[in-house]
Amino acid sequence: MSQQLTIALSKGRILEETIPLLRAAGIEPAEDIKSSRKLIFDTNRDDVKLVVIRATDVPTYVAHGAADLGVSGKDVLLEYGGHGLYEPLDLKISQCRLMTAGRVGIPEPQGRLRVATKFVDIAKRYYADQGRQVDIIKLYGAMELAPILDLADRIVDIVDTGRTLKANGLEPLELITEVSARLVVCKASMKMKHALIKPIINGLEAAVTRSTQVAG
Repeated sequence: MSQQLTIALSKGRILEETIPLLRAAGIEPAEDIKSSRKLIFDTNRDDVKLVVIRATDVPTYVAHGAADLGVSGKDVLLEYGGHGLYEPLDLKISQCRLMTAGRVGIPEPQGRLRVATKFVDIAKRYYADQGRQVDIIKLYGAMELAPILDLADRIVDIVDTGRTLKANGLEPLELITEVSARLVVCKASMKMKHALIKPIINGLEAAVTRSTQVAG
């Protein structure tokens, strides 16, 4: 029986930007993923299937071997911690920044800082490295409301154009890390299915190189 590979893809912007790279690496979905409600998709290769899941779940599926490979944002990987994963390739797509932000012109308060974010572990590590005392408030969305309604002094969130922050009277402050989508591989799968996985990594790497050259 031939070995099968499952690749976990993140929903949303990353998915749209990943499909062309997969195509360039010789993996073509058998149907239009964006217009379908299915979660598992066949491809032009009998030995490769694609699954489309929430971005925050991709590292878990890959680390536990439910998927052999996956595509996930660096922000999600940093929050997850990277256990059980190889990260062989920066796909150089879905690029943005993970930053702190606050209300325009409002100085940082004395004493403990209240920070709202869904990136709890990243925020804890960042402020610990800064030597600052913080109370982390976990939110799942609409971070911009937290400083406006005085729930928090600062937020830690993804910043792309910065327009949403500006529209809500906030400004980006400190850069925590640059973010892009990364290819991740299950450590166990890399051992057991190396002959199948390595050509895909190489194909995606070549696709990224071509894409970068064209963009440059």
